Amino acid sequence: MDLAGLFSLEGRRAVVTGASGVLGAHFARVLHGAGAQVALAARRVDATAALAAELGARAAAVPLDVTDPASIRAAFDVAEAALGGPCDILVNNAGIAVTKPLLQQGAEDWDGVMAVNLRGCFLVGQEAARRLAAAKQPGSIINIASVLGERIIPGVAGYTAAKAGLLHLTRQMAVELARFGIRVNAIAPGYVATDINRDYFASEPGQAMVKRIPQRRLGSPEDLTGPLLLLASAAGAHMTGATVTVDGGHSVNAL
Repeated sequence: MDLAGLFSLEGRRAVVTGASGVLGAHFARVLHGAGAQVALAARRVDATAALAAELGARAAAVPLDVTDPASIRAAFDVAEAALGGPCDILVNNAGIAVTKPLLQQGAEDWDGVMAVNLRGCFLVGQEAARRLAAAKQPGSIINIASVLGERIIPGVAGYTAAKAGLLHLTRQMAVELARFGIRVNAIAPGYVATDINRDYFASEPGQAMVKRIPQRRLGSPEDLTGPLLLLASAAGAHMTGATVTVDGGHSVNAL
């Protein structure tokens, strides 16, 4: 059995949204390292341009605002032109959070998170699928969800609701797109250490939260490498509508 070939992405073309962030950049590096051409899509083109320069050949920076349908169409046009054809891997990773107590959140807070974390994933996934179906080409869409789609923490009502919606959207897309040979799955990370939350997890409340994780540690971007390659490659050919949870056992721990 050719295990290396099973996970190879040679000849594949990928779009990674939110590629200017820690996780998005990691996903792009993984796909590129497995042989794919990668379009690095985000609003912060300076960051994606730097990443494209780091990766070198087979990488291109693409401007994208996932809340704007015209921007999405233009981004796929640019990606296809840069990479030489339809993109058959999509990592729907763009996401934001507003942290406020429920009674202090305004409609604009809710709408902003939903626009990026749920509506944006729907619109980008729909555009990718339309192009693949028109080209009669199979593909893989990977939605980056969260364990907070199934569990909650205070202060992020819009985020938890959007991620819960994304898990169900993943199942809906999987059923409707299966006849086109398009697989749709989700990865649900737990808490992953980033520059944004590192100080919190070094604090006393943050350390207390880490102790509630059965593995007693935060996740790292590298912990998501295997699940990403599984879902993107031929190794996951019979997987669609699935959610791969990567959280050190946090979501199944006793309440």
